[in-house]
Amino acid sequence: MTRTDYRLFAALALSVTLHLLPLLPYFITHPAQPESARPLQAELRNPPPADQPSPPLKLPEPPKPAENAKPRPQKPAPAAPPKTLSQAVREHLKRLDAAGQFYPAEAIARGLEGDVQVLLVLDESGKVVAARVEQSSGHALLDDAALKAVRSLSSIPADSPRDTLLWLRFRLKQ
Repeated sequence: MTRTDYRLFAALALSVTLHLLPLLPYFITHPAQPESARPLQAELRNPPPADQPSPPLKLPEPPKPAENAKPRPQKPAPAAPPKTLSQAVREHLKRLDAAGQFYPAEAIARGLEGDVQVLLVLDESGKVVAARVEQSSGHALLDDAALKAVRSLSSIPADSPRDTLLWLRFRLKQ
């Protein structure tokens, strides 16, 4: 073979290779892709109810003090047991919902529903310092309403965690 023959053979081989390249994906098998994992979801749940205390024992009535005795100062009634973070949030959201300020009217009219996960950041006294959407509902109206509701929280127990993830559920009543 002459040198020209080799060049012709190389040009033909290169042409055939280039023409077969678009067909290459049909001959290569790809491994099956694993299914994506479901996102982690959390819900606020009420703690189990505390055991009912036994009824207090009845003590005999103390003798009546004499009229000239000085009256004892009354002790203030014991304060209500401190609320948990989830109780405080639920109460606040119920008040907003009763006032018609939780579920946006436009979202109701459009039939939007969804769940929004919000990261709530508190300072030492329990005031809301920051809030941001961690997982969107897919609707900006609902995400904005969730942030507005969480930022308006005011009566949060001071012993609550500083960073808390909250799920807010927007469902239309049927």
